[in-house]
Amino acid sequence: MARVYSRGSLSADEIFATGMRDQWHAVCPSDWVKRGEIRKLRRLNEDWVLYRQSDGTVRMLADRCPHRGAPLSHGMHLGDRIACKYHGVQVGGDGTVLAVPGMPGCNLEGKQLVRSLPVQEVGGAILAWFGIDTEAEPAALTVPGPLADEGVSEFLCYTEWEAPWRFAVENLLDPMHGAFLHHESHSMFGGAQTARFRIRETDQGFFFEKTDQRGVNFDWVEFRREGVDWVDLEIPYPATAGPGGPFGIAGMATPIDAGTTAIFFWRYRRVTGWERDVWRFLYRTTLEERHWAVLEQDRVMLEGMAPDADQAENLYQHDLGVIRLRRMYRAQAEEQAKLLADA
Repeated sequence: MARVYSRGSLSADEIFATGMRDQWHAVCPSDWVKRGEIRKLRRLNEDWVLYRQSDGTVRMLADRCPHRGAPLSHGMHLGDRIACKYHGVQVGGDGTVLAVPGMPGCNLEGKQLVRSLPVQEVGGAILAWFGIDTEAEPAALTVPGPLADEGVSEFLCYTEWEAPWRFAVENLLDPMHGAFLHHESHSMFGGAQTARFRIRETDQGFFFEKTDQRGVNFDWVEFRREGVDWVDLEIPYPATAGPGGPFGIAGMATPIDAGTTAIFFWRYRRVTGWERDVWRFLYRTTLEERHWAVLEQDRVMLEGMAPDADQAENLYQHDLGVIRLRRMYRAQAEEQAKLLADA
């Protein structure tokens, strides 16, 4: 029987609260993991350490020494490995015990005893595969289109919210809130405050979009499943934002634990040549502060909601995208809980 991800079974409710397994999740900005340093993180309700090997490759391990369970995050960075500070046990990037200085040749050496996650760096962020079966190959990861397009210029925005991860994703699947919560922003003041919506299926996921307005406000969002779950949306820019195409956001939300979420927004624009330079200058000098103000409105609203706010709702037609998302994740959580229980 293959080894499994969890140190014990997880119920469907626990998976729904702390994040889907068997997929890639954004973990942290790449520049958080510097050469010669060890970074401790909590993701999907478990503790991890990240470090760069001498060749720059990022490694991600469970924060638990296989000897006595001491935190590897308190250890020493030794180029291609971490040495636990408690008794000096050295663990390599794939989780194999490479040396036990206190007793060379003991039976711990050569065994893969620490959980190691596959990682990739994409668009200035580190993504990791949180698999159920530790011996299975990770699913293919498709880089989100805006991050792979040389004609697109982007900035990564990272923050953390004290709100469940699903609230953050559902907020993005709710375009109508832009016309109310963000009505006084520099880009979402226009358009009607009434609308009809539809779901439009795609090979990778679905669009949730207004049927009677386009290119005026936050009028559509696309949810995509390509190894990693992410959303794409577009917001029109006023002329004062300089030359170039519409303003886009590629977003991901990764559970830290049941009540805290790591938020990744790549703010992008399709611009080349001198227009790219103007866009990047305007963003850093003027637009970035305005975008943070809009994001702060979302944070305050979601952090102010009770953790069980979704248990006492009265939904209507504008919430079709949210309903679709919840049903999908609930079914996935139940399937993964069964896999863990059987294993």
